[in-house]
Amino acid sequence: MAVAASTEGVPLARVPRSRSLSAVRAWIYCLAALVVLMVAVGGATRLTGSGLSITEWRPVTGAIPPLTEQAWVVEFEKYRQISQYELVNKGMSLSEFKFIYAWEWGHRQLGRLIGLVFFLPLVWFWVRGIIQGRLALTLLGIGALGGLQGAIGWIMVASGLEPGMTAVAPIKLALHLTVASVILACLIWVASGLKDRSGAASREVRTGYAPRILVGLILFQIALGGLVAGSKAGLTYNTWPLMDGALVPPASALFVVKPWIENFVDNVLLVQFNHRLVAYAIVAFAFWHVWSVRRKDPASSTAGRAAGMAGLALGQMALGIVTLLLAVPLWAGLAHQVFAMAVLAMAVVHARVSKA
Repeated sequence: MAVAASTEGVPLARVPRSRSLSAVRAWIYCLAALVVLMVAVGGATRLTGSGLSITEWRPVTGAIPPLTEQAWVVEFEKYRQISQYELVNKGMSLSEFKFIYAWEWGHRQLGRLIGLVFFLPLVWFWVRGIIQGRLALTLLGIGALGGLQGAIGWIMVASGLEPGMTAVAPIKLALHLTVASVILACLIWVASGLKDRSGAASREVRTGYAPRILVGLILFQIALGGLVAGSKAGLTYNTWPLMDGALVPPASALFVVKPWIENFVDNVLLVQFNHRLVAYAIVAFAFWHVWSVRRKDPASSTAGRAAGMAGLALGQMALGIVTLLLAVPLWAGLAHQVFAMAVLAMAVVHARVSKA
């Protein structure tokens, strides 16, 4: 007597494994969403000037905020010893301090939550044999990168606690944001690769390495955006398309700092100009990619994703221009940062699914 060999086109032997991997994929996407939330809260922490409100790194005991008025006074006194208070917030009230403290505490608490959401399900899936081999090693690598990110975050904060400093070092902020983006990209890459597409009817065309190049360009642009944020370059030259009255500022202004290499971090004119240039490059490359794919098969799934990517890239550039023209209000700065994560996530999915 014949036994049914499949359920909806999937062999019976693969159904439990497929369902298990679906659970793993959902867990990883949940982690990715938490990383995006972490980036958003981190952006709000920066834009509200809250990042230096907690002057110590206590990974475990720091999870408990001040619970009494006396404890709040002690924390406030620690903050009053740093230069940001003396040079920027002198005279701040305790209630105002509680506001900036809440943002930084929430940012760190969210980091702890991500650690738990990563570690506990990982152990459960591993013990049940669902995660093993290369997938297990990849996830462990992402976990190690997450631990490193926590250390980078404290190194970044410590740079702002140095005498005379009122904010964190721009290059360390850029590194912190870039590593968070790399973690997000890795999570999306792994999760999208776990989907069973053996029965998919979508039409794909070969793309070469263009989708992966696009991911690299977006990560580079996010790093440049971190430099813009860290140096507050978005608060200057708030015109577009001209910058300081010119489409391309003169070299004498772009490289005024000596030695010349330091202009890429310390000269707000060059920092913002580089961010603009790479935005143009990403949009141009994305639209070239659409044209290239549509020449092969305009009705393919690949062409659809490429068009979506181009639309997202153009939208992100438009949002960046609005943010610049408005001199970075909180809502626009956050929207620009979070939307960058959406653009990156879509680019990673496109690169993962496309045929090289």
